[in-house]
Amino acid sequence: MVPMLLPRSVLADLELRLGLPTPGLRVVDLEVDLDPLDLVRSGASSFGFAGFFASPEGRVVGGVGAARRFSALGPDRLLAVDAPTRGLAPGVPLLVGFAFSEDGPSGPDWEGFAAASVVVPEVTVIREGGGSHLIMAIPPGSDGRSVLTLLSTLERPGPPGDAGDVEGAVAARPAPSDYVGLIDEAIGAIRAGSLSKVVLARSVLVRRSLPIDAFALVARLRDAHPSSWVFGWQEGDGVFVGASPELLVARRGDHVHLSPLAGSAPRSGDPERDRRLGDALLASRKDRFEHEVVITDVLERLAPLVAGLHRSPTPQLHRFPSVQHLATPISGITSARILELAAALHPTAAVGGTPRSEALRFIEKAEGIDRGWYAGGIGWVDGSGDGEIAIGLRCALLRGHSAVAYAGNGIVADSIPAAELEETRLKLRPMLDLLT
Repeated sequence: MVPMLLPRSVLADLELRLGLPTPGLRVVDLEVDLDPLDLVRSGASSFGFAGFFASPEGRVVGGVGAARRFSALGPDRLLAVDAPTRGLAPGVPLLVGFAFSEDGPSGPDWEGFAAASVVVPEVTVIREGGGSHLIMAIPPGSDGRSVLTLLSTLERPGPPGDAGDVEGAVAARPAPSDYVGLIDEAIGAIRAGSLSKVVLARSVLVRRSLPIDAFALVARLRDAHPSSWVFGWQEGDGVFVGASPELLVARRGDHVHLSPLAGSAPRSGDPERDRRLGDALLASRKDRFEHEVVITDVLERLAPLVAGLHRSPTPQLHRFPSVQHLATPISGITSARILELAAALHPTAAVGGTPRSEALRFIEKAEGIDRGWYAGGIGWVDGSGDGEIAIGLRCALLRGHSAVAYAGNGIVADSIPAAELEETRLKLRPMLDLLT
């Protein structure tokens, strides 16, 4: 017999605490021994909405159902979805996600995904510091009984299975030869002086013979990438999943920190060769220039909002399974809320380019794919303005039997097109390995 997700004693305790319906949002908080991802894996299909976010620093948030949802588009979308959260108590958890483009996804693949969304889940489990607690958020006028009824039907999920069989060939867009041509075009624009850097993305479609269990894939991503920000966001039958190496920004109290990435090299199973690859990356004039463009842009955008900005004087190596990056930690003190900081930063030069407006025009004209939430942001926020938002990288959009994985590279004047293509393959490899 499969065990219930929540013991009957916990369900009974929740029922006692619910009380009578009230005009405002009611919140019930209870300590539980539950993995937030187990809640999401068990409840995603029953509750419609599901979201998950795990930080390498140890905070894990998983939520199902939508007690409240705030969505917006346009240049001020992040400030617009932040405004209604200011009245919520700091203990009310919210999940946030947004697209690369201020106007949101444009194609049918991303149906259901808004330009920016903040969701107060009906049921959330948060794990941090060795303990976990469950939070129920009951919408105005509801007694919460229907949510309790759904919770009582959930069963603990088993171990996540493997990917299963792949049907047919994997298809890339743009094709590798076209992507190389696009890089050549970008290098020409950079050398002509209209750009300093532009980030170009491509996607790979995988078709499966069986439907993809999205949050089982998230569980496998979490096991395989403990130093990444692992996420999943479900809208209808579409789920955006990934294990991002990069934090857009985090805020706790008045402290803000981030560590932008730019400049990459492959990894090697041979420790000595791996060390040499890292040393060569640190010494690379091309990669150091690309990296410094990103850091300079970030510092300029944070300066009006953050006091005492401090950056590491030299880049560090951040290593992941298939690729290593240059990273520069940045910190400071701020009174700005997390979504204000995100609005100032996004899209960084690490995912768009510089000058920003010229790079975005080039991407829109030439790239030829709908990025959707790829290279956007995903994470958690709360009513006090704290939060943690990762950039949507090393990711895929799953829908039924298909998955579309995304990767991109920063192009500068000294870029070598064939090498940039190979780098996207390195970035795609971890997700494609799990899917295939």
